[in-house]
Amino acid sequence: MTIPCLTVGSGDHHVFVLHGWFGSADGWGLFPTYLDGERFSYHFTDNRGYGARMAETGDYTLDEVAGDVLALADSLGVRSFSLVGHSMGGAEVLRVLALAPDRVRKIVAITPVGAEPTPLDEAGHDLFYGAPEDPAKRFGIIDFTTGNRNTATWVQSVVDHSLSHSTVEGFRGALVAWVTPDFLSEVAGLPHPILVIPGEHDPALGEATVRQTYAPHFPHAQIEVMPNAGHYPMFETPVQLATVIERFLAG
Repeated sequence: MTIPCLTVGSGDHHVFVLHGWFGSADGWGLFPTYLDGERFSYHFTDNRGYGARMAETGDYTLDEVAGDVLALADSLGVRSFSLVGHSMGGAEVLRVLALAPDRVRKIVAITPVGAEPTPLDEAGHDLFYGAPEDPAKRFGIIDFTTGNRNTATWVQSVVDHSLSHSTVEGFRGALVAWVTPDFLSEVAGLPHPILVIPGEHDPALGEATVRQTYAPHFPHAQIEVMPNAGHYPMFETPVQLATVIERFLAG
């Protein structure tokens, strides 16, 4: 199986970039424009059922995503790499870490979920599990997680991207995967440097949440709150996001 990806740069430090629930390999806004392609090679990936892989089916588990990332790295001849994951990609990069800790250099987790289940109350369960079939619920989730502060035109653009860049089956399967992970014991205490970037205006996966899901479990985790951003800093503050990430990766 050939796994497609979008590569930005040709540097020696390889970085695999995993998208969020509403995203895709080409759903990062202007963020890729501001990356240092001389120092780094960024490989933007699609999950099965997303983007260039919409026709591919699978079981949509974290192990499947992590296995595909490792297979992609092998196909590119990349032994050692760093990882960037947005939102559900936070759980996915931790799963790669669990399966291949000797290959991972550094991890960046942007407004991420972690390695434990994400608690949802009844209303939250209905909202999230209804989103695969209901664009209005997708709109509500994006608007809420960015603090109800951005133009409806932009929110709708994220909804439209998710509708055109993911299958309902892939989108639903990804939801189950990121809501229900339970492998913290496999990664807690590992010494890898981890940068966690919550958005200042993200009410769901903001600073308070990541201080519970990441800070106590990873001895070399650091948290840097992204000002003026909610859940989507790649759209809301792309220049600063690129700056913070590359400062960490190069440090």
